[in-house]
Amino acid sequence: MAKALSVALFSMAPCLALPRAAADDAPRLIVHERDAEISVFARLPAGIRLMVEDGTGALIVSGYLSGKVFRILPDRNGDGRADGAITLLEGLNLPHGLELADGWLYVAEEHQVMRWPYRDGRIAGKGRVVISGMPRGGHVSRTIRRGPDGYFYLSIGSSCNVCIEKHPWRAAIIRFRPGGKDGKPEICARGLRNSVGFDWRPGKQLGSGWLYAVNAGRDWLGDDHPREELNVIFCGRHYGWPHVHEEALKDPDFWNRRPKNVRFTPPVHTFAAHSTPLSIRFLRHQPDITPGTVALIARHGSWNRSKKVGYDVVWLEFQGNRRIIHRPYVTGFLDGQSVLGRPVDVLEARDGSIYITDDHTGFIYRLRRPR
Repeated sequence: MAKALSVALFSMAPCLALPRAAADDAPRLIVHERDAEISVFARLPAGIRLMVEDGTGALIVSGYLSGKVFRILPDRNGDGRADGAITLLEGLNLPHGLELADGWLYVAEEHQVMRWPYRDGRIAGKGRVVISGMPRGGHVSRTIRRGPDGYFYLSIGSSCNVCIEKHPWRAAIIRFRPGGKDGKPEICARGLRNSVGFDWRPGKQLGSGWLYAVNAGRDWLGDDHPREELNVIFCGRHYGWPHVHEEALKDPDFWNRRPKNVRFTPPVHTFAAHSTPLSIRFLRHQPDITPGTVALIARHGSWNRSKKVGYDVVWLEFQGNRRIIHRPYVTGFLDGQSVLGRPVDVLEARDGSIYITDDHTGFIYRLRRPR
């Protein structure tokens, strides 16, 4: 049964003066699960992107367009809405990826990765540059996450729609260990045009511990190709761009320029062309779901297409290691061909609540599944 979004008025003051969430502002979102509920949890300036939970129930959110990083306070009074927000950092260059590790808050900007000491919900000292000299322009969002192996993984998109890159970090995922002998970045995987979202599959089944990444394909090959991808990332492999797309779609301009003796790794699942998947999160804290068997994908939506597609959150169910069932989960960001919202990130909190950022409106939604 689909359930419509209900929205209540609230203000984020006095911590931070922000736009008010009103019923006529928010899209009427639909959750395609019986008895699931979704509501507006907070609202920030448009252009918000990725989230992490800080261990206190608060969310840290990147303000990609505002150049800020926010801390969204948890709902302590039980009214279903955030109790306020604090600006942690400002004056940054397109801050996007966030990670909390060992008392540090890592922020991936367009040109560098920095980290700040983070204690008791506050920035507790000066920032330090961890990675510098990252290429600018093109796809400028950078995503950072620490893997179960202790490495930090950083995705850097292409400089173009389709081309042969000059910078070795372009269209790639690199990895590094800050502060140690392995601190110098190394290339993990290539041929990934823009893999903004990635996550490690939890659980005990075959495929546990593998790194899964969504990837947005090239434009100007028509409405239906190339399809967007879900890849399993293994270091040392090449995933095809710009030479081949999907399972075996040869690029009309770059197939004949492919490197010799390189074997391309195909995706394990594909999505509608130009739907722009930007995040993947495996569910870990749902009592009725075995960790590693369900992932949520936020699709930001299309522009290079005659009829819009995406603008939703989809549910992927992993049956064994090879079969993946794909179905709509949250819709309503698109009304006909009118864009009402553009989901970017999905975060599952430790209490099982699911949060979704919308960079078109600045809303953060909270979804609660039936228990």
